[in-house]
Amino acid sequence: MAARVAACTACHGAQGRAGPDGYYPRLAGKPESYLYQQLLHFRDGQRQYPPMMHLLTGLPDDYLREIAAYFSHQQVPYPPPAAGGDAQHAQGRALVFDGDPARGLPACASCHGQTLGGMLPAIPGLLGLPRDYLVAQIGSWQNGLRHAAAPDCMAAVAHKLTPQEVGALSYWLAAQPVPPDYRPEADQPLPVRCGSQQEGAR
Repeated sequence: MAARVAACTACHGAQGRAGPDGYYPRLAGKPESYLYQQLLHFRDGQRQYPPMMHLLTGLPDDYLREIAAYFSHQQVPYPPPAAGGDAQHAQGRALVFDGDPARGLPACASCHGQTLGGMLPAIPGLLGLPRDYLVAQIGSWQNGLRHAAAPDCMAAVAHKLTPQEVGALSYWLAAQPVPPDYRPEADQPLPVRCGSQQEGAR
């Protein structure tokens, strides 16, 4: 399988550990269902990035499931966190763990887990990602270039973030060390859904 995913690791790094340029994200250890859904979205045009769309054109669902399973089972070390100053630290941490209830803005941790390792079956972790990548993905949701299954909570959240908040969030997340036992949490009802007090399946 490692040979079959060589086209993936050319950009995403050996075993999917992340590319060296700060843009191609880590695939290793992410929830299998999340990876599978992203592959479908690229193949079917719901997520826009021409090289990925070209690479996946015509690949059947079962093949994409195999790719997702392979990368979800890779366990490789995370790179050291990015260095930076403290100017945005407090704002970024507050948004991650508290959100802004007055604006209906949920905390990142309400969906991505208190350890920010993601939530099974299909919500990814937020640590160990380059700042440039985090900014680009939030921008993609704000600009309508990235979508998720309805209700598209990330789109709703992204549209409430100011440029300053995007900068603070991405700075704080990229500066955090990744704990040794970092992994997605078990599925559980969420206290916040798209900024409202609503529980149920995601």
